[in-house]
Amino acid sequence: MRDRVPVVVQGSGRRGRRAGLAGVLWAGAELIVTVGVAILLLVVHQVWWTNRQAAAAAQEQVQALERAWGEGPVAGSGVGGGGGDEAGVGGGPVVGPEPSGPADSGAAPAATRAAARPAAGPPARDRAYAVLRVPRLGLVVPVAQGVDKRAVLDKGYAGQYPGTAGPGERGNFALAGHRNTHGEPFRYINRLRAGDELIVDLRGRRYTYVVGKILSETTERDTGVIAPVPQSLVKPDQGYGEPGAYITLTTCTPEYSSKYRLVVWGTLKSS
Repeated sequence: MRDRVPVVVQGSGRRGRRAGLAGVLWAGAELIVTVGVAILLLVVHQVWWTNRQAAAAAQEQVQALERAWGEGPVAGSGVGGGGGDEAGVGGGPVVGPEPSGPADSGAAPAATRAAARPAAGPPARDRAYAVLRVPRLGLVVPVAQGVDKRAVLDKGYAGQYPGTAGPGERGNFALAGHRNTHGEPFRYINRLRAGDELIVDLRGRRYTYVVGKILSETTERDTGVIAPVPQSLVKPDQGYGEPGAYITLTTCTPEYSSKYRLVVWGTLKSS
Protein backbone atom coordinates (compact mmCIF):
# COMPACT_ATOMS: atom_id res chain seq x y z
CA MET A 1 0.00 0.00 0.00
CA ARG A 2 1.44 3.35 -1.10
CA ASP A 3 1.90 5.95 1.61
CA ARG A 4 0.00 9.20 1.19
CA VAL A 5 2.09 12.30 1.34
CA PRO A 6 0.27 15.10 3.18
CA VAL A 7 -0.12 18.28 1.17
CA VAL A 8 0.44 21.49 3.08
CA VAL A 9 -1.34 24.54 1.64
CA GLN A 10 0.59 27.66 2.47
CA GLY A 11 -0.80 31.21 2.46
CA SER A 12 -4.43 30.33 3.12
CA GLY A 13 -4.40 32.47 6.29
CA ARG A 14 -2.92 35.40 4.38
CA ARG A 15 -5.56 35.13 1.69
CA GLY A 16 -8.23 35.09 4.37
CA ARG A 17 -6.86 38.23 5.92
CA ARG A 18 -6.73 39.89 2.51
CA ALA A 19 -10.33 38.91 1.85
CA GLY A 20 -11.38 40.36 5.19
CA LEU A 21 -9.55 43.62 4.52
CA ALA A 22 -11.15 43.87 1.08
CA GLY A 23 -14.57 43.41 2.65
CA VAL A 24 -13.93 46.17 5.14
CA LEU A 25 -12.71 48.53 2.39
CA TRP A 26 -15.72 47.70 0.24
CA ALA A 27 -18.12 48.36 3.11
CA GLY A 28 -16.36 51.65 3.82
CA ALA A 29 -16.62 52.67 0.18
CA GLU A 30 -20.34 51.88 0.15
CA LEU A 31 -20.83 53.97 3.29
CA ILE A 32 -18.97 56.93 1.77
CA VAL A 33 -21.05 56.71 -1.42
CA THR A 34 -24.28 56.50 0.59
CA VAL A 35 -23.35 59.54 2.68
CA GLY A 36 -22.32 61.42 -0.46
CA VAL A 37 -25.64 60.69 -2.16
CA ALA A 38 -27.54 61.79 0.94
CA ILE A 39 -25.60 65.07 1.06
CA LEU A 40 -26.19 65.61 -2.65
CA LEU A 41 -29.93 65.07 -2.22
CA LEU A 42 -29.96 67.52 0.68
CA VAL A 43 -28.18 70.14 -1.42
CA VAL A 44 -30.58 69.57 -4.32
CA HIS A 45 -33.52 69.97 -1.94
CA GLN A 46 -32.13 73.13 -0.38
CA VAL A 47 -30.90 74.85 -3.54
CA TRP A 48 -33.41 73.69 -6.15
CA TRP A 49 -36.59 72.39 -4.55
CA THR A 50 -36.98 75.08 -1.89
CA ASN A 51 -36.46 77.67 -4.63
CA ARG A 52 -39.25 76.19 -6.71
CA GLN A 53 -41.62 75.93 -3.76
CA ALA A 54 -40.97 79.42 -2.42
CA ALA A 55 -40.98 81.10 -5.84
CA ALA A 56 -44.26 79.43 -6.80
CA ALA A 57 -45.90 80.31 -3.48
CA ALA A 58 -44.68 83.91 -3.73
CA GLN A 59 -46.18 84.30 -7.19
CA GLU A 60 -49.47 82.87 -5.94
CA GLN A 61 -49.40 85.47 -3.19
CA VAL A 62 -48.84 88.25 -5.73
CA GLN A 63 -51.86 87.04 -7.69
CA ALA A 64 -53.94 86.81 -4.52
CA LEU A 65 -53.05 90.40 -3.61
CA GLU A 66 -53.93 91.66 -7.07
CA ARG A 67 -57.27 89.82 -6.96
CA ALA A 68 -58.02 91.29 -3.52
CA TRP A 69 -57.13 94.78 -4.71
CA GLY A 70 -59.58 94.37 -7.55
CA GLU A 71 -62.39 93.44 -5.16
CA GLY A 72 -62.37 96.61 -3.05
CA PRO A 73 -61.06 97.65 0.37
CA VAL A 74 -59.95 95.06 2.89
CA ALA A 75 -59.71 95.93 6.58
CA GLY A 76 -56.18 96.33 7.90
CA SER A 77 -54.56 96.68 4.49
CA GLY A 78 -53.15 100.18 4.96
CA VAL A 79 -49.60 101.34 4.44
CA GLY A 80 -47.06 102.06 7.11
CA GLY A 81 -43.94 101.10 8.98
CA GLY A 82 -43.77 98.20 11.40
CA GLY A 83 -44.98 98.61 14.92
CA GLY A 84 -42.07 98.78 17.35
CA ASP A 85 -38.44 97.71 17.18
CA GLU A 86 -37.36 94.20 18.07
CA ALA A 87 -34.00 93.04 19.39
CA GLY A 88 -31.65 91.50 16.87
CA VAL A 89 -29.86 88.20 17.38
CA GLY A 90 -26.31 88.18 18.69
CA GLY A 91 -26.60 91.05 21.15
CA GLY A 92 -27.15 93.89 18.67
CA PRO A 93 -28.95 95.06 15.55
CA VAL A 94 -28.08 93.48 12.24
CA VAL A 95 -28.82 94.15 8.60
CA GLY A 96 -30.37 91.23 6.77
CA PRO A 97 -32.24 88.00 7.55
CA GLU A 98 -32.06 86.67 11.09
CA PRO A 99 -32.23 83.01 12.17
CA SER A 100 -35.09 83.53 14.61
CA GLY A 101 -36.46 87.07 14.59
CA PRO A 102 -36.58 90.54 13.07
CA ALA A 103 -33.79 93.05 13.47
CA ASP A 104 -33.75 96.44 15.10
CA SER A 105 -33.76 98.95 12.27
CA GLY A 106 -32.84 102.20 13.97
CA ALA A 107 -35.68 103.85 12.06
CA ALA A 108 -37.33 107.25 12.29
CA PRO A 109 -39.55 108.16 15.27
CA ALA A 110 -43.16 107.07 14.99
CA ALA A 111 -44.39 110.66 14.95
CA THR A 112 -42.40 111.39 11.79
CA ARG A 113 -43.89 108.38 10.01
CA ALA A 114 -47.42 109.11 11.22
CA ALA A 115 -47.40 112.54 9.59
CA ALA A 116 -47.22 110.99 6.13
CA ARG A 117 -49.17 107.79 6.76
CA PRO A 118 -52.68 107.22 5.39
CA ALA A 119 -55.51 106.81 7.88
CA ALA A 120 -55.70 103.01 7.58
CA GLY A 121 -53.77 100.93 10.11
CA PRO A 122 -50.47 99.16 9.41
CA PRO A 123 -50.52 95.80 7.64
CA ALA A 124 -50.49 92.67 9.75
CA ARG A 125 -47.02 91.41 10.60
CA ASP A 126 -45.70 88.58 8.39
CA ARG A 127 -48.54 89.10 5.90
CA ALA A 128 -47.89 90.32 2.36
CA TYR A 129 -49.36 93.76 1.72
CA ALA A 130 -47.47 95.13 -1.30
CA VAL A 131 -45.71 94.02 -4.47
CA LEU A 132 -42.19 94.99 -5.51
CA ARG A 133 -41.44 95.02 -9.24
CA VAL A 134 -37.95 95.37 -10.69
CA PRO A 135 -38.28 95.60 -14.50
CA ARG A 136 -34.55 95.17 -15.24
CA LEU A 137 -34.51 91.82 -13.43
CA GLY A 138 -38.03 90.70 -14.36
CA LEU A 139 -38.66 90.44 -10.63
CA VAL A 140 -42.14 90.50 -9.10
CA VAL A 141 -42.19 89.67 -5.38
CA PRO A 142 -44.63 90.19 -2.50
CA VAL A 143 -43.60 92.41 0.39
CA ALA A 144 -44.43 91.56 4.02
CA GLN A 145 -43.73 93.11 7.40
CA GLY A 146 -40.67 91.82 9.27
CA VAL A 147 -37.42 90.10 8.32
CA ASP A 148 -37.92 86.83 10.19
CA LYS A 149 -36.60 83.99 8.06
CA ARG A 150 -39.26 81.37 8.66
CA ALA A 151 -42.25 83.71 8.73
CA VAL A 152 -41.28 85.95 5.81
CA LEU A 153 -38.02 85.52 3.93
CA ASP A 154 -38.11 81.73 3.52
CA LYS A 155 -41.47 82.16 1.80
CA GLY A 156 -39.70 83.97 -1.04
CA TYR A 157 -40.99 87.37 0.10
CA ALA A 158 -39.14 90.64 0.51
CA GLY A 159 -39.37 91.64 4.18
CA GLN A 160 -39.72 95.21 5.43
CA TYR A 161 -37.47 96.09 8.35
CA PRO A 162 -39.62 96.84 11.41
CA GLY A 163 -40.04 100.53 12.09
CA THR A 164 -38.92 101.76 8.67
CA ALA A 165 -41.06 104.06 6.53
CA GLY A 166 -43.86 102.69 4.40
CA PRO A 167 -43.91 102.86 0.58
CA GLY A 168 -44.10 106.44 -0.65
CA GLU A 169 -43.45 107.90 2.80
CA ARG A 170 -40.71 110.29 3.77
CA GLY A 171 -37.91 108.25 5.31
CA ASN A 172 -36.48 104.90 4.27
CA PHE A 173 -38.59 102.01 3.01
CA ALA A 174 -36.04 99.26 3.75
CA LEU A 175 -36.33 95.66 2.56
CA ALA A 176 -34.39 92.41 2.97
CA GLY A 177 -34.52 89.33 0.75
CA HIS A 178 -32.71 86.06 0.18
CA ARG A 179 -29.97 85.98 -2.42
CA ASN A 180 -29.78 82.18 -2.54
CA THR A 181 -32.38 79.49 -1.78
CA HIS A 182 -36.04 79.95 -0.80
CA GLY A 183 -37.03 81.77 -3.96
CA GLU A 184 -33.90 83.97 -3.89
CA PRO A 185 -35.76 87.13 -5.00
CA PHE A 186 -32.72 89.39 -4.50
CA ARG A 187 -30.18 87.10 -6.16
CA TYR A 188 -29.40 89.48 -9.00
CA ILE A 189 -29.81 92.89 -7.41
CA ASN A 190 -26.06 93.33 -7.93
CA ARG A 191 -26.95 93.78 -11.61
CA LEU A 192 -28.97 96.91 -10.92
CA ARG A 193 -27.57 100.20 -12.15
CA ALA A 194 -28.23 103.87 -11.46
CA GLY A 195 -31.44 104.92 -13.18
CA ASP A 196 -33.19 101.52 -12.93
CA GLU A 197 -36.74 101.61 -11.59
CA LEU A 198 -38.00 99.91 -8.44
CA ILE A 199 -41.81 99.89 -8.45
CA VAL A 200 -43.93 99.29 -5.35
CA ASP A 201 -47.63 98.56 -5.80
CA LEU A 202 -50.28 98.78 -3.11
CA ARG A 203 -54.04 98.83 -3.36
CA GLY A 204 -54.83 101.61 -5.84
CA ARG A 205 -51.36 103.18 -5.56
CA ARG A 206 -48.01 102.85 -7.28
CA TYR A 207 -44.72 104.31 -6.10
CA THR A 208 -41.72 104.39 -8.43
CA TYR A 209 -38.22 104.70 -7.04
CA VAL A 210 -35.07 105.21 -9.08
CA VAL A 211 -31.84 103.42 -8.18
CA GLY A 212 -29.21 105.96 -7.20
CA LYS A 213 -26.40 104.23 -5.33
CA ILE A 214 -25.09 100.72 -4.67
CA LEU A 215 -22.89 99.59 -1.77
CA SER A 216 -21.31 96.35 -2.91
CA GLU A 217 -20.20 95.20 0.54
CA THR A 218 -20.66 96.14 4.19
CA THR A 219 -21.01 94.35 7.53
CA GLU A 220 -24.23 92.91 8.93
CA ARG A 221 -24.04 95.43 11.79
CA ASP A 222 -24.08 98.43 9.49
CA THR A 223 -27.55 99.64 10.45
CA GLY A 224 -26.86 103.06 8.96
CA VAL A 225 -27.82 101.70 5.55
CA ILE A 226 -31.47 101.34 6.67
CA ALA A 227 -31.65 104.57 8.71
CA PRO A 228 -34.23 107.24 7.73
CA VAL A 229 -31.43 109.02 5.86
CA PRO A 230 -29.42 106.00 4.69
CA GLN A 231 -25.68 106.29 5.15
CA SER A 232 -23.19 103.54 5.88
CA LEU A 233 -21.62 103.58 9.34
CA VAL A 234 -18.76 101.45 8.05
CA LYS A 235 -18.13 103.51 4.93
CA PRO A 236 -19.43 107.02 5.73
CA ASP A 237 -18.81 108.24 2.19
CA GLN A 238 -21.49 105.81 0.98
CA GLY A 239 -25.12 106.87 1.20
CA TYR A 240 -27.10 110.10 1.46
CA GLY A 241 -26.87 113.22 3.57
CA GLU A 242 -30.32 114.81 3.32
CA PRO A 243 -33.84 113.72 4.30
CA GLY A 244 -36.02 112.34 1.53
CA ALA A 245 -38.12 109.36 0.48
CA TYR A 246 -35.78 106.41 0.00
CA ILE A 247 -35.93 102.70 -0.73
CA THR A 248 -33.24 100.25 0.37
CA LEU A 249 -32.74 96.65 -0.77
CA THR A 250 -30.39 94.48 1.28
CA THR A 251 -29.17 90.92 0.80
CA CYS A 252 -26.24 88.69 1.68
CA THR A 253 -22.97 88.70 -0.23
CA PRO A 254 -20.99 86.97 -1.64
CA GLU A 255 -23.37 84.36 -3.02
CA TYR A 256 -23.99 81.33 -0.79
CA SER A 257 -22.55 83.25 2.14
CA SER A 258 -23.94 85.57 4.82
CA LYS A 259 -20.63 87.19 5.72
CA TYR A 260 -21.40 90.64 4.26
CA ARG A 261 -24.34 92.68 3.00
CA LEU A 262 -25.01 94.11 -0.46
CA VAL A 263 -27.10 97.29 -0.47
CA VAL A 264 -29.04 99.06 -3.23
CA TRP A 265 -30.51 102.52 -2.60
CA GLY A 266 -33.11 104.44 -4.57
CA THR A 267 -35.11 107.65 -4.26
CA LEU A 268 -38.81 108.24 -4.86
CA LYS A 269 -39.54 109.52 -8.35
CA SER A 270 -41.56 112.70 -8.37
CA SER A 271 -44.89 112.40 -10.16
